[in-house]
Amino acid sequence: MLDTLEISQAATSLNLLHEKTQVLLKLEICGLEDNTVRFRITELETRRPRFEASDVLVGSPRTYRLSVEKQTTEELMLLGRDSLRISVSAHPFRIDVLSGGELVTSVNARGLLLFEHSRTRGNTLTERVSSTVGSMWTKLKAVFTSGKEETASEEKTQDESPEGEEKAHEEEPDLGTDEKENQEEMTEEEEEGTWEESFKSHHDSKPYGPMSVGLDFSLPGFEDVYGIPEHADSFRLRTTSSGDPYRLYNLDVFQYELENPMALYGSVPYLVAHSPERTLGLFWLNPTETWIDIASNTAGKTVFGKMLDFVRSANEGPQMDVRWMSESGIVDAFLLLGPLPTDVFRQYAALAGTQALPPLFALAYHQSRWNYNDEDDVLAVDAGFDKHNLPMDVIWLDIEHTDGKRYFTWDSNKFPNPADMQNHIAGKRRKMVTIVDPHLKVDSSYSVYNEAYSRGYLVKNKGGGDYEGWCWPGSAAYLDFLNPEVRDWYASKFAYDSYLGSTDILFTWNDMNEPSVFNGPEVTLHKDALHHGGWEHRDVHNLYGFYQQWGTVGGQLRRSGGNERPFVLARAFFAGSQRFGAVWTGDNLGEWSHLKASISMVLSLNLCGLSFSGADIGGFFKNPSTELLVRWYQAGAYQPLFRAHAHIDTARREPWIFGSDTTALVRTALRERYALLPYWYTVFYWAYRSGMPVMRALWIEFPKEEQTFMIEDEYMIGNALLVHPVTEAASRGVNVYLPGAHEVWYDVHTQKKYSGGQEIYYPVKLSTIPVFQRGGTIIPRKDRPRRSSACMSADPYTLYIALDDQKSAEGELYMDDEHSFNFEKQNEYQLRHFLFKGGTLKASVSSHIPPGKYSSTEWLERIVIVGIAQPMMSVLLKQPGSQDAPLAYEYTPELSSLIVRRPGVRLTAEWTIVIR
Repeated sequence: MLDTLEISQAATSLNLLHEKTQVLLKLEICGLEDNTVRFRITELETRRPRFEASDVLVGSPRTYRLSVEKQTTEELMLLGRDSLRISVSAHPFRIDVLSGGELVTSVNARGLLLFEHSRTRGNTLTERVSSTVGSMWTKLKAVFTSGKEETASEEKTQDESPEGEEKAHEEEPDLGTDEKENQEEMTEEEEEGTWEESFKSHHDSKPYGPMSVGLDFSLPGFEDVYGIPEHADSFRLRTTSSGDPYRLYNLDVFQYELENPMALYGSVPYLVAHSPERTLGLFWLNPTETWIDIASNTAGKTVFGKMLDFVRSANEGPQMDVRWMSESGIVDAFLLLGPLPTDVFRQYAALAGTQALPPLFALAYHQSRWNYNDEDDVLAVDAGFDKHNLPMDVIWLDIEHTDGKRYFTWDSNKFPNPADMQNHIAGKRRKMVTIVDPHLKVDSSYSVYNEAYSRGYLVKNKGGGDYEGWCWPGSAAYLDFLNPEVRDWYASKFAYDSYLGSTDILFTWNDMNEPSVFNGPEVTLHKDALHHGGWEHRDVHNLYGFYQQWGTVGGQLRRSGGNERPFVLARAFFAGSQRFGAVWTGDNLGEWSHLKASISMVLSLNLCGLSFSGADIGGFFKNPSTELLVRWYQAGAYQPLFRAHAHIDTARREPWIFGSDTTALVRTALRERYALLPYWYTVFYWAYRSGMPVMRALWIEFPKEEQTFMIEDEYMIGNALLVHPVTEAASRGVNVYLPGAHEVWYDVHTQKKYSGGQEIYYPVKLSTIPVFQRGGTIIPRKDRPRRSSACMSADPYTLYIALDDQKSAEGELYMDDEHSFNFEKQNEYQLRHFLFKGGTLKASVSSHIPPGKYSSTEWLERIVIVGIAQPMMSVLLKQPGSQDAPLAYEYTPELSSLIVRRPGVRLTAEWTIVIR
């Protein structure tokens, strides 16, 4: 209905008409700043509002007015900024997005738009047509609830048939042959599951009937797509044409399977497509149960003849087709047009936010298990790390520390003096974490439950009473975090006078927040449970953990008066959870396959904004071999979240338990992590500042190098370090791909130089961690071993300079107080820039951000330069207002390595070191 066109600053809108049901929908196309397009489809009239996940966005996206280049009764051509063109075709309904004359995305090219309008249950032809469309949802869901694939495979065959591309009268339902011939003779059996259904002993009343939505996107020119975590599958997404679609539905999954598109603990409905020519992002903003089908196609076959005037080339080429289906809500999709990977990360960050900058201790090593038994056990573990010279920053307590699984309490027998225990840990300049799950023990003697109950803060069942399920404490109620008032009240529970026994070194772990309900359908809340505002749980399910973590962060902020940065780890998450803290990959297994899978899983999380992520070192379940445990420590030392954790039934795993040799190997891995903390902190700052991931797939740094597109056993930390963990037992060597035909790489342990653009065989021993520094980079380190990161605060720095073929390098160091918000509130920070060129190393304030005013006495202890071939005659330090000072140095010709000793300059000062 192009004659209904309306254009404003906020959106270009027009109506869509379902030809069979005569239901009107509203399509909005929004041009957003920074090369992004938003598509929204809603009902013009509805008997019940549909949930919109506005809290996921950091604010209202900034729009601009699109203009009309051409309009007929059948076609509309809109013009936007940055050579953007959007073509809307009426019959069949389709949207084509062009950038720079290239067709980059087609929307509804396969005619799979689905929008089940709200209605009352009836038996008219309209209801029968709608119910048949709704059965598509029921069939797909059967794959995951019954374990049978027949109905889903049948449905997928219909949906992906060539005929599907020719259908397309706006959002006309994709009816099968039998339905088209027998619309007047539909039976109640065909409607089974549409208005109500049962799953084992559970019943879903579906009081509002079917309300699913779906849409397909075709991505010409792309063969590689990534993202949509969380799945224990390959980093590069597989096509689903011959198997199950990817599912996003936060669940507590026991011992999850690998290479499986099944749902896990968190959901981010964000997909990234990449080719040598362009990177593209697709964000489907819907928090309900969602499936994603991915198919490979041929691009030329989907270009309409009338598009040839606008498309540079209609030659056949690769194409990925992505179909999204969600149980309720609206169609709200964002197309991020890049074109570079850095552009897409910035564009997504503008929508969902960036990674919160953690306090430095959170980037160090965490020691956890279910459970440390009592205060004596905690103090013994703490002492064990000191005795064996192992750095450690945080000790964690699982559910057994509480009084009968009542959160915000302590077991008075096992932990009679929790504040004294924490003060002892604080004396070592370490921290602690306790678990706080979202369920509350139903117990009239439990004050937190009583208060939540009396205030009406609990999730309700379909009848309006308080929902009760079964979890760790037995009978449990669930806080309704969708309610802002509940989140505010919850935050107050973290106050020191409310959470008795807590201190300022105690931080929080939100587990079981999918939410987990042991006796619920698929171990979670019933979909017809009710939340604040009358929303059904089905409408908001994937946001439950997001909202709990939000409330928990609010509690830590409030207790410090907003001064101290929080640290909160959550198992369940959604898009935007990066604004609140860290996540992890859940209950993995102590097996080699899970060590390997952790790399692809954490890469996927980083790609989708959740940079502060990692996997349980050693695996949560089972008892890893000593070799596996060592290899996992080595891998974990080079992943963003570095935490060891284990199940209560596993054997104890503190590193010294396995003997002196193993302890020494773990010590090496831990010290490598701690030495690199200045670099980690700097890379995290840029994740906070720009949305760039901390742990990066190789193609992010080398976007045109196709050899990198399928690599997921190695990765970059920032732009300077390449890591290839050893993930196979009894390995004697690994094949490492060093990207960049014009790059050089240096083994960080031996300083051996390698040329880029090649695969090398790299011999390994159990002590070997394959890590390479990229030529042309400068990495700041602190090399003095300490027992915690806080003990390193006044330690001097070492700069590791790896020269490229032009004998130059540059890098940055971010500095602040490492724990407060003064860097935001008072501009108390420094971003230092180091440039080595023409034999001169210059330190200055970085021009990438406004200058800060952080003052520090930290100084430069040493400089290590690799790749510097010429013999030295002198090394001079130049500072404003001072005479040139010669510096001691040592040159190693066989390694082309120069070590400059004790320059002694402050890191925040202006200075130059000249090598002649």
